[in-house]
Amino acid sequence: MKSKVLIATFAILILSILSAQSVCAQQKSIDIKSLVNLMEGSFSSEEQSMNDPDYFDIRLEMKRIWKNLTTEEEENKNAVDEYWIYVEQASAEALVKPYRQRVYRITRTYEGRFESAVFTFNNPLRFAGDWKLDEPLAALTPDSLTLKEGCTVTITMMGKDHYEGGTSGKGCKSELSGAKYATSEVEIFADRIISWDRGFDENDVQVWGAEKGGYVFKRIKN
Repeated sequence: MKSKVLIATFAILILSILSAQSVCAQQKSIDIKSLVNLMEGSFSSEEQSMNDPDYFDIRLEMKRIWKNLTTEEEENKNAVDEYWIYVEQASAEALVKPYRQRVYRITRTYEGRFESAVFTFNNPLRFAGDWKLDEPLAALTPDSLTLKEGCTVTITMMGKDHYEGGTSGKGCKSELSGAKYATSEVEIFADRIISWDRGFDENDVQVWGAEKGGYVFKRIKN
């Protein structure tokens, strides 16, 4: 009789552990999907530029790409481990000539922690405005991208609809305006993204980027 009770108790324990693991995995998948949903959209720093002349009116466009790399079954089970996003930044006065075009690969590392790897690609201007399409960058595949070593942003979930992250150390190389390396800091909310990119020379003196704080990109369209 005791052996039957022990077996039943053990079975219940195993089922509880498996159930908890399933819930945990599902929650982490929901978290990464929430992050990607907050990152997608059209954003503008117009309001900030009107209040402070040290900031420019910049438009930020972020659109998920290559959804075909994720099966419908994975989506339905909330089991997606990575997402790809096309990123385009341009001055409001020159939208057809973005000054920055990147691809981000968003992955989760463990619960509440994520990484955004940064990639470049050849002749990016040919894809200017692709964020307007249903399937941006359809002519490219992940193997045509070049990883920007040391520029990966580690992101932490701080609370509901609030994520923070940044690069680590001096490994993100930059040659812009005499810089030796660049850093990136980001805060992501439901209504805005605060992004602070800066370049530093070999003496750790800032040579490009905003000096007072990050650009505040208000969401203008999902």
